Amino acid sequence: MARRRDSARGTGSDSTRATALRLSLITGVLLVLVLVGLRLLPGSPFASTAAARWGEPAGSGDSATTGGTPGRTTPTPTPSPTLPPLPVAPTNVTVDTDGWWNWALMDTRTGKISGSGNMDETNPTASMIKAWIGADYLRRAAEKGQTPSDARLHQVSIMIRDSDNAAAQTLYELNGGTASIKRLIDICELTDSSPSADGGWSRTALSARDAARMGACIADGRAAGPKWTEWLLDEMRAVRGVGNFGIRKAFPASVQKTIAIKNGWVDRTREQKYTVNCLAIGDGWTMAVETRYAINLGYTHGAKICEDVARQLRTD
Repeated sequence: MARRRDSARGTGSDSTRATALRLSLITGVLLVLVLVGLRLLPGSPFASTAAARWGEPAGSGDSATTGGTPGRTTPTPTPSPTLPPLPVAPTNVTVDTDGWWNWALMDTRTGKISGSGNMDETNPTASMIKAWIGADYLRRAAEKGQTPSDARLHQVSIMIRDSDNAAAQTLYELNGGTASIKRLIDICELTDSSPSADGGWSRTALSARDAARMGACIADGRAAGPKWTEWLLDEMRAVRGVGNFGIRKAFPASVQKTIAIKNGWVDRTREQKYTVNCLAIGDGWTMAVETRYAINLGYTHGAKICEDVARQLRTD
């Protein structure tokens, strides 16, 4: 009996110890869970300082390190460079004339075009298109692996410098006539223009906006190709005589010689209108002005409009 009581006492003691052990284990598990919960709670003093935040990499903080690598500082983003100002900029332009006129200005660094509200309206180009005729001839010759003869180069030169019509007609026909204007529209990505209905080069319909694009196309080499672009631009800078008027005359003499131009002027007796158009290519910009007015006013009236517009667009 005593042995059974001892046995009973012993059994009760073991049970008590087992219960206490289980309680200790449960308490420990609960404590661990509480501590884990406190680490995950935002703002808790137990929260891990290495936890990633929204929009930040893990390990970011006051130490300014990336990827947990000590000593490697986060690079400061380089700001986009600011383009230097051009000597021309869009503004409100006024012209004293009863005739029709428009203008367009292109920043060739960015491709941005500004202009009059009607800059997409077209005008017959007259001799302004000769810049393209020369470029198209020279590019196609280079593409065929041909070097133009001195006689052909002379034709291009007098067509540009002196606005020689006979040379322009010969080169236009060598270019395929209307096919050349279609290449202009395609290569220079024009949107408003078209060949003339009668196939003549002087009645090519070109907007001021597209004329500025044509100038950019000549400047960047698409028109004449890499071999002849600078040669053609030099010829356009060397325009002389009666054709040396308009846009570049609005600039100081020292700047005028750096600006490539090609102007066009013609009296249309059938319409009793005078047409004067001006194209200029500067460093980082192109400008086009187109005019059409009563024939009795003569070409000097349109030349003055081109110059007046350019003066107003100059920033200095």
